[in-house]
Amino acid sequence: MKKIYDAAVIGAGILGLAHAYHLAKRGLSVVVLERHPRAQGASVRNFGMLWPIGQPSGPLYRMARRSAEIWLEILKASGIWHDRVGSLHLAYHDDEAQVLHEFANDLGDERPRELLTAEAIIASYASVQTKGLRAGLWSPTEMTVDPRQAIAELPNWLQKVHGVDFVFNTPVRSFDVPWIEAAGTEWQARRMFICTGADFRELLPREFADAGLIPCKLQMMRTSPLEEFRLGPMLAAGLTLQHYRSFASCPTLPALRERFARELPEYCRYGIHVMASQNGRGELVIGDSHEYGSDIEPFDKPVIDELILSYLKTFLALRDPPIAARWHGIYVKHPELPYVVARPTPNVTAVTGVGGAGMTLSFGLAEQVVGTSLGEKHD
Repeated sequence: MKKIYDAAVIGAGILGLAHAYHLAKRGLSVVVLERHPRAQGASVRNFGMLWPIGQPSGPLYRMARRSAEIWLEILKASGIWHDRVGSLHLAYHDDEAQVLHEFANDLGDERPRELLTAEAIIASYASVQTKGLRAGLWSPTEMTVDPRQAIAELPNWLQKVHGVDFVFNTPVRSFDVPWIEAAGTEWQARRMFICTGADFRELLPREFADAGLIPCKLQMMRTSPLEEFRLGPMLAAGLTLQHYRSFASCPTLPALRERFARELPEYCRYGIHVMASQNGRGELVIGDSHEYGSDIEPFDKPVIDELILSYLKTFLALRDPPIAARWHGIYVKHPELPYVVARPTPNVTAVTGVGGAGMTLSFGLAEQVVGTSLGEKHD
């Protein structure tokens, strides 16, 4: 007789892995069903940034910090490469420096951060372009992983340490819990967690239609290994200030947005804000852009890559980085909510819509979702 699992997780991206971890840690038997031979969606197509600095103060920021704590425990236990490099937002115009000043001096904000002078940055970080530098915001809470490595190696660790079963190359076609039909085989599980990202609509089309989710396409690049160049902290610059909700309360941000719209209309058109991280192989990961809904095409736009690389030169002290790979990813996000949790039946939960914060929120969000599903009380 085939094993009856306590829980089945559909999808082996980062949200699926996080849910499998929290379920197994509570002593439940877990199987993860993944439609591809290995996860290949948005979870492996990102910077590898664990980025609490981007989350607004309050519950989301605390969830991001909790997620980072769990990430760190798992990364240390599994031996997967990671680097607690922190982040540095750079300002090259007075209005950008003003937004950083407002953010740094918000007495109601709970996060550790420090406003640095241009002189202090130049003395400490050789990777930063010095021309025109006004100021920078340092945060120690950010950490980088290589998403390709982490998503590939976590299943082996979860199987070995927590007894999670993984079945790859097995697309789920239909379900009526406890029965799940996948690749012509029936599985049984008392609970089911759907973590299939943009593929959410295939298993729950009605719930997807009602959720208000919008697909988003991003373009990114990666350099060849740079043996002599170390980035240090993950870097971002002025355009990033209008992207993350953490800066939304800064009084002068609307004026900064207006300047960007006047002076950098193509960047605003394609939702470009430029960031850089460096993995353990020495490769720089560079991006990204944001095209939504009907604007998404299967063909990447060379002009977007050119715009990203042009802006990168304004804050990175590295001329003509050797680009070794280019790609795009697609995720879904909600225009107002930070994520979407659907429960069509008491024993089925779908989690999606984390947008670009999947790596950052994954383990904290999954802890909350699993706890709620099992009737645990949250503080």
